[in-house]
Amino acid sequence: LAACLAEMELKILVVDLDPQANATSGLGLPKQEGSSLYDALIENGDARNSVQQTNISDLDVIPSELDMAGSEVDVARADDYLHRLKRAMQPIVSTGEYDFIILDCPPSLGILTMNAMTAADFLLVPMQCEYYALEGLSVIHRLIDQLHESGANTRLELIGILMTMYDSRTNLASEVVKEVNRHFGDSLYETVIPRNVRLGEAPSFGKPITEFASYSAGAEAYRQFATEFIKRQGIERPKTSPAKPKRKAGRRLPIFSIKVIDKKG
Repeated sequence: LAACLAEMELKILVVDLDPQANATSGLGLPKQEGSSLYDALIENGDARNSVQQTNISDLDVIPSELDMAGSEVDVARADDYLHRLKRAMQPIVSTGEYDFIILDCPPSLGILTMNAMTAADFLLVPMQCEYYALEGLSVIHRLIDQLHESGANTRLELIGILMTMYDSRTNLASEVVKEVNRHFGDSLYETVIPRNVRLGEAPSFGKPITEFASYSAGAEAYRQFATEFIKRQGIERPKTSPAKPKRKAGRRLPIFSIKVIDKKG
């Protein structure tokens, strides 16, 4: 999503909060000790010093690394621990330099994820087309309600659910999509991200799918999602359409159809 928005000439910052640092390596940056937001979270550093440029125009990142795992404990011991990320990011937010700041969370509902939900305006849930993922959605909704009721973040809104790893050959994937649509239809994005070999290969090369395989089905799906995303945000078509590299003569585009889900499923 960040790479597709950057293609549209929107200025994007990705904040990698996951100690596994998958977003960091997926954007081609090394996992270096001391490069993360850890010091800023414990109020011993400035988050602006952690911002790094990527090889993609208009796309910056605050990397993660293993020290972020320790921040779960250190932040939990601190006063006002739920608001540490919000305070750390304020110097960057106040500049207005970025059109979107995307907080990439760990795959768990720990301190770092709760800090992200306290700091953010909107929540985007990428969801695998698997049964267990359904159970997590109800938990997310309860957490949003709790943040509202406690006053920790009354602004937080579930802006959408993105179905990923969709395999049209299986009944399970279709049933999961229908079930999500039945319960969360207004939140569900029409774009569905398919299972795609190129999407699986891209991280090992340190590139987003738009750079690694620009004409793959996965890249086209994410571009479609990015377009839908900015429409939901109330933004008119950005300055340019996503910039694609020139296609070699004789090269055929893959045939790909975006699955559109109406309210009837």
